[in-house]
Amino acid sequence: MCQTHSLSCTHLINCGLHLLSCMCLVWGRMNEQICFDNLIHAFPQVKESTSVQQVLLSACLSCDGCVSEDEGQRISQQNLEEINRVLALNKKCDTSKHKILVVSVCPQSLPFFAIKFQLDVPAAAKKLCGFLKSVGVHYVFDTTVAASFSILESQREFVQRYRRKHHDSNAMPMFTSSCPGWIRYAERVLGSLVTPHICTARSPQQIMGSLVKDFFARQQKLTPDQIFHVVVAPCFDKKLEAVREEFYKSILEIRDVDCVLTSGEILHLMEQSKVTVEEVDSAPLDHVFGETTDPGMTRHEGRGSEGFLEHIFKHAAKELFGLDVQEIVYKTLRNRDFQEVALERDGETLLQFAAVYGFRNIQTLVHRMRKGKVPYQLVEVLSCPGGCLSGRGQAEGEGGRPDRTLVQQMEEHYSSLPVRLPDTNPEVQRLYQDWLDGHDSPHAQQCLHTQYKIRLTV
Repeated sequence: MCQTHSLSCTHLINCGLHLLSCMCLVWGRMNEQICFDNLIHAFPQVKESTSVQQVLLSACLSCDGCVSEDEGQRISQQNLEEINRVLALNKKCDTSKHKILVVSVCPQSLPFFAIKFQLDVPAAAKKLCGFLKSVGVHYVFDTTVAASFSILESQREFVQRYRRKHHDSNAMPMFTSSCPGWIRYAERVLGSLVTPHICTARSPQQIMGSLVKDFFARQQKLTPDQIFHVVVAPCFDKKLEAVREEFYKSILEIRDVDCVLTSGEILHLMEQSKVTVEEVDSAPLDHVFGETTDPGMTRHEGRGSEGFLEHIFKHAAKELFGLDVQEIVYKTLRNRDFQEVALERDGETLLQFAAVYGFRNIQTLVHRMRKGKVPYQLVEVLSCPGGCLSGRGQAEGEGGRPDRTLVQQMEEHYSSLPVRLPDTNPEVQRLYQDWLDGHDSPHAQQCLHTQYKIRLTV
């Protein structure tokens, strides 16, 4: 039951208010007044109540309609103590409790370490890998390969949705699904307005979870429960994603991702170990196939995230209209975090996409949706202003606000990496066959997709 101390609206509205305030305040995205202003946009009927007061953090934390007790317990285990517990067990004589420790690093975390280590991104990745292996980690992967799967599946789904738009009212617009903060808000607050429109492709984190606990485990002749899988991410919301019920296999009693640590938490682990960067030996990142002819670290298009919009836009232009788009030109609307791009031919607009980052801009988008004034076929939505590089797990400065200088430096480091298109990655194409039995197989559907549903608290 939702505890509504200072709000006198309906139970559903209160839970929605508490949820959004929790997302704004607990994860440090906004101050309380901004958060309340956005709540008014999300729930216009709240404005009619004369007794509504500002949603305070103390009230937010008293509500269990957003995070259940069980969920809260699982999230509380997503910390350094958990990885230290596994490392300690691995040092004991009882080998039956030993775990193969696998760490998967998000590419948006690597620029953070590059700046902290005062190195370029490839060199920083090797130092990070060397440190993790020095404390007992067995394998360190880069999640770019998983992001490639997520982008490719999103591209395919967009084309399918576009082709059925005239007889499926939920086909357009399609919303990207890689951001767990956005997904949680969509499911718990927006409900049927948005959930049917969310792309079913799993996020890179959860595809990496499937890859490690399924293909990699079999390759190493291990059972999934013998692997403890940690993801290093720039964002606290990834901890919430890891404990979602659909990513838990009840028969085996395992999760695809056992623990999520932020970039800042890993840096803290280094500080606890009292080791300097200079003292750490560099080590190359591992690959799921072992030895590889991989050319080195690459990134996807996009200024600081995985570039879903740009990849889907170019793919759709070619697949649907036979047009090759070499460069995408963004048009800034409200601010740098609300931009759109259009594909035109002979004066006709063929496609219109938008990138919407941060909850202030998300609320503007939602307001327009309620009025039926969204012209876009696809919207890339991220809850952090500035995108994934600005995640509070690595970019938070004084007063809880993003460290603008740090974010700018990370953007420069990230953009220095060469771009490789997902469909040109031979490792991805090989995995489609060796792991998934083809692009359209039931196994591919199981490992690369999920379903998002209404989870309104009533």
